[in-house]
Amino acid sequence: MLNLQDIIGMCDCTEEEIAAVAMHEHVPDAVASELADYIIHGKDGIPKLRRIIKDDIEEAKRKGHDEQAAKLKEVLKHFIATHPLYLEKAKG
Repeated sequence: MLNLQDIIGMCDCTEEEIAAVAMHEHVPDAVASELADYIIHGKDGIPKLRRIIKDDIEEAKRKGHDEQAAKLKEVLKHFIATHPLYLEKAKG
């Protein structure tokens, strides 16, 4: 039987990125891992996942959850740093 860590390990996203998708879509982490993997491999997947993380940051700020917003900003920084293809597309 697979546990959550096994499921997350099969996804091409980090645990933090999956958590951002789970928060954005209001689904459990196991479902979010499948959704995140689907998104990241789809057309325009990298900008879509970036937008999800940014939406979560804005939501956390609106709710006054500054610590959560700061954590999500770090997730976003890491996401951008590890997806240079996105940066190339954004410039072009």
